[in-house]
Amino acid sequence: MAERRVFLSLGSNLGNRSAYLEAACRELAAHPKIRLLRRSSLYETEPVGYRDQGWFLNQVVEVATTLAPLELLHVLQGIENRLGRKRLIRWGPRVIDLDVLLFGDLVLKTPELIIPHPRMYERSFVLVPLQEIAPDLIHPDGRTTREHAEELQEKGEGGEIRLCRG
Repeated sequence: MAERRVFLSLGSNLGNRSAYLEAACRELAAHPKIRLLRRSSLYETEPVGYRDQGWFLNQVVEVATTLAPLELLHVLQGIENRLGRKRLIRWGPRVIDLDVLLFGDLVLKTPELIIPHPRMYERSFVLVPLQEIAPDLIHPDGRTTREHAEELQEKGEGGEIRLCRG
């Protein structure tokens, strides 16, 4: 498979959140078929869905990979497992969460994986860091990251988000 640009969302709200995000990035960069290209700043965000939990640290990264989409998903799940992710409550607390947001211009819907991520356009914790590293990226719907982020902001939706300093 030819190398594709892929955007991933990383999140953590248990333990040393920034250390878990850093460990996930190290594992991605160490994979022989993945090149880590860019990382957004870290953002602190309120939980979505299940609200009785701590705030998340979130980040978006851009990678280049020759893996197929489902192969990449399985790599991400392996990283989550190695870092101690437990899947107890849907949208519940977790040491690490890794999601495929965009995979080149691919549109995919399988029982295991949907690309673009089905809720990415509803979430500030995805669109704000994605806009930081790829504001002019054209999504499969023909709109840019900036346009999606502005629309979410105009609606006043997407959840509270704060840039982490230092």
